[in-house]
Amino acid sequence: MNALAVAATPDFLAEVVVLLVATTIVAYVCHRLGVMPIVSFLLTGALISPHALGLVRDEALIEAAAELGVVLLLFTIGLEFSLEKLARIKRLIFIGGGLQVGLVIGLVTGLLALFHVDWRTGVFTGFLVALSSTAIVMKLLMSRGETNTVGGQAALGILIFQDLAVVAMVLLVPMLAGGGTSGWSVPIALGKAILIVALVLAVARRLMPRVLEAVARTCSQEIFLLTVVAICLGTAYLTSLAGVSVSLGAFLAGLIVSESRFSHLAFGEILPLQILFSATFFVSVGLLLDLRFLVSHPLLVLAAIGGSVVIKIVATGVSLKTLGVASGATVFTSVLLAQVGEFSFVLERSGREVGLYPAGIEAGGPEAFVAATVVMMIATPPISRLCEKLQQRMSRDTSMPQRAHVSASEARGGEHPVASKDHVIVAGYGTAGRALALVLAEQGIPYLVLTLSPEGARDAEARGLHVLRGNYTRQHELTLAGARQARLLVVADDDLETTHRVVAAATALNPALRVLARARFDSETAGLRNAGAADVAVDEHEGVVRLLDVIFDAYPADEATRERYRDRLRQKPTDESPTPRESVYLNRQQRASERCGHTDGVDGVMPGSTGCEDCLRIGADWVHLRVCMTCGHVGCCEASRHRHAQKHFRDTRHPIIKSFERGEEWAWCYEDKTYI
Repeated sequence: MNALAVAATPDFLAEVVVLLVATTIVAYVCHRLGVMPIVSFLLTGALISPHALGLVRDEALIEAAAELGVVLLLFTIGLEFSLEKLARIKRLIFIGGGLQVGLVIGLVTGLLALFHVDWRTGVFTGFLVALSSTAIVMKLLMSRGETNTVGGQAALGILIFQDLAVVAMVLLVPMLAGGGTSGWSVPIALGKAILIVALVLAVARRLMPRVLEAVARTCSQEIFLLTVVAICLGTAYLTSLAGVSVSLGAFLAGLIVSESRFSHLAFGEILPLQILFSATFFVSVGLLLDLRFLVSHPLLVLAAIGGSVVIKIVATGVSLKTLGVASGATVFTSVLLAQVGEFSFVLERSGREVGLYPAGIEAGGPEAFVAATVVMMIATPPISRLCEKLQQRMSRDTSMPQRAHVSASEARGGEHPVASKDHVIVAGYGTAGRALALVLAEQGIPYLVLTLSPEGARDAEARGLHVLRGNYTRQHELTLAGARQARLLVVADDDLETTHRVVAAATALNPALRVLARARFDSETAGLRNAGAADVAVDEHEGVVRLLDVIFDAYPADEATRERYRDRLRQKPTDESPTPRESVYLNRQQRASERCGHTDGVDGVMPGSTGCEDCLRIGADWVHLRVCMTCGHVGCCEASRHRHAQKHFRDTRHPIIKSFERGEEWAWCYEDKTYI
């Protein structure tokens, strides 16, 4: 039995457990000492590497996970941008990036020529020094919220050019060693890479928003997450086939999704995966550090570090000042890009295979290069923090201005909305959420609706409400909605488990935030209060009216106003759906659709109710309504708690439903799984 148990244990599991446990312990200790997480991950790798404690030896497994971490990290960076933003920094990409890479290669080649190093080796070494760590730089910028600053965008522009330049560098390395590669191979490869990038960006505007809209309609977090990961990895893989680095491919995938209104939702869904795998990447870099070589050859390593840092700071500074970038942002970006990047490891190995070595030093040169690179990566976060303070002293206006409130259009866009202070967040857009949001809008109380339902978001926007699409059980979306600055959070969701998760996430994010929740029964209130809810309104006791009273306590209103809105909320809304006296039909195009084979014989039906028939019977709420085009049954949508429209199909096999919401004409066939 024991033999079977041992045999069933995967070989890699022990090292994965060691990796995670060691990373957690070191990260915790570093956090208590005030050391940045990235540094703790790099130190973890150095400690558990084969060159130190030797706890991890399967470096291939770690490298595979690390590569995935880089892909997910660059994907999330791309989500924070948009094609319009990228177009605004094209001069930084092509002029700034081109100058920076060219100057670094030229300076390194010239410096080594003084020591009688062959120019080919000098150019190869310049390639290694020219590349900066996209993963570290963008992780630092993202964690500090500086991706939209002048310095942050300057860094991004140069890094994008470096990723494009890698295509040429890989092809030029054999040529520098005297290989027989054709001289046309470089421009052909670059042209192919640029063509791939252009095709990817063209897809961004036309196809991807529609795909994500269709997936989001399912209201399934599992399907949405799988779709986002497939887009990320698939785009990175396809671009890599054309010779473009997977990092750039992942960034382009993020840009594609950023064109959708669901970019914030995608960011929140993929963030936990990104954190896990990007931590693995930084640990994998630390694994490369040979502490014994570092101790035995400190002067060689220090010389490599000093030369690289000075050359890169000078080259980056000259490039950005040529473009007229402010001094503070220039200093900040120059220091931030002074380290050598992870892709240089790949180039170094490629050069070694054809007889090229860093600075022409065969014995100890590769080891010195790796040690210097890892040390520079470890030093980048604390040095950049000091440089950030210097930048603030040199220039007070380098950051792009932040907006003071959220508009519906801004919330749909690719930029992170910044909510006003002391506002109300309405989490959920069912019957209660819609009613409360309309009252808040009429009274001029600052608010933001946060909803996962695409139909709910469109309905809110159509009513002129401020709305953000996102999963309000996640801290990322709550942060975007301004939970750290809000006065109240009203959880209007009908599901008790979801409400618990929202309350716990919000109170952990901002303990001072007052959270209002709904419950169906008195027995549920104690659990919600223990989770952190300040007030719990029970539906049996006019729950929505109670929530409004608490809001008016926080935003004072006179008694006449309170009573007027109480009366309104006690009445059944009259504008949520058509009247039962109006028949519902498929239009001509829907009846003639070739995508569905079940439209024959489908005529007009008389809806059986103004609301979900099953929800009304059990006293439940719904989000949106659907009408069966066979019998007229009215049921609630997939975003509702009970999904009675889908249940009706399973019971009756009536294939076609049509939206029963005002202004919506779409229909859906369950059998053919298609919109008509």
